[in-house]
Amino acid sequence: MAKQRGCEIVHEYTDVISGSKAKRPGLDQLMADARRHRFDIVLVAAFDRIARNVRHFLDVLDELNQLGIEFVSKRENIDTSGPLGRAMLTIVGAISELERSLVVDRVRAGMRRAKLEGRRIGRAPLNIDRAQVVADRRAGMSLTSVAKKYHVSRATVCRLVNASGELKRPSVTGLGKRERVVPSTDSSNLPTAA
Repeated sequence: MAKQRGCEIVHEYTDVISGSKAKRPGLDQLMADARRHRFDIVLVAAFDRIARNVRHFLDVLDELNQLGIEFVSKRENIDTSGPLGRAMLTIVGAISELERSLVVDRVRAGMRRAKLEGRRIGRAPLNIDRAQVVADRRAGMSLTSVAKKYHVSRATVCRLVNASGELKRPSVTGLGKRERVVPSTDSSNLPTAA
């Protein structure tokens, strides 16, 4: 596409974060380079790659326009160098936002229906003997040893111990706070509390 327009590619900006987020490393770098006038035109496969929200999308386009940088979208075949391209971009952006909102609504409705039908949403609960995890930790096994024995993370062991109320020391007079078990950084087998 760049060769067809007689353009040289200066840099390719990509993001792995959702297009619905306003702050993304690739987009932030694109805008920083635009402010430094490192390129004259932004070519995208589809303009929903820039943003899914019309307001954010138009803010990006306004800034690019103020900097004298053109925006071209291949899928929509829109070029913002003229007023008609800018008008079309606003219309297509609004439709794109509507489509995203409809998808979100459908997903939420599907989750509600699944919940009403009694289906589990999300991760299945741990199928381990929670009391034994706490007992092993209380008996002096290290967090890592307990975690490996039950095939769970160290954080899960801490969470189970904290939820059980075991290994908590009495609060300091006047403070009213109970201490919580946290993973130790050393390899000793003694229970630690912070």
